[in-house]
Amino acid sequence: MYDFAPDAALEPVERYRQLCEAADALTADEPDAVANMANVAALMWEFIPDLNWAGFYRIAPSKLGSDELVLGPFVGRPACIRIPLGTGVCGAAASHGQTQLVEDVHAFPGHIACDAASRSELVVPVMRQSSVVAVIDLDSPSPARFTQADADGIERLAAIISDRI
Repeated sequence: MYDFAPDAALEPVERYRQLCEAADALTADEPDAVANMANVAALMWEFIPDLNWAGFYRIAPSKLGSDELVLGPFVGRPACIRIPLGTGVCGAAASHGQTQLVEDVHAFPGHIACDAASRSELVVPVMRQSSVVAVIDLDSPSPARFTQADADGIERLAAIISDRI
């Protein structure tokens, strides 16, 4: 049994260091991508306060053959299953290969409201050999919830798991 229970009073840098260590420990020897994404989604849910959604969207072929984002393992309310590249916060992160830190999702052009309770969002691309293979998506019901420290921490996490998902 694993018990990863962070101290609620941790500073963000230490919180993300511990999150990355836990994710590394859980995924290092596991070859199954789905299992690894599921465990990492659960870890993010445990380690990062004030979330209403934490999980993954994977790059996969659409029904028409072009790539799109497809829902992966997550914790939270049911979510949009398919997102075209370039659409919404997740699609922007995937198509540009750049982290999207959005203080107010309602002000983001083309935002997709999978959960009306979401007010801010952080989406980090997971890169493998210079290509986006997935995005990590964090939503919060609080406006301006995410900071650069959150983005830096999730970018480190994405680098650790990039070859494991």
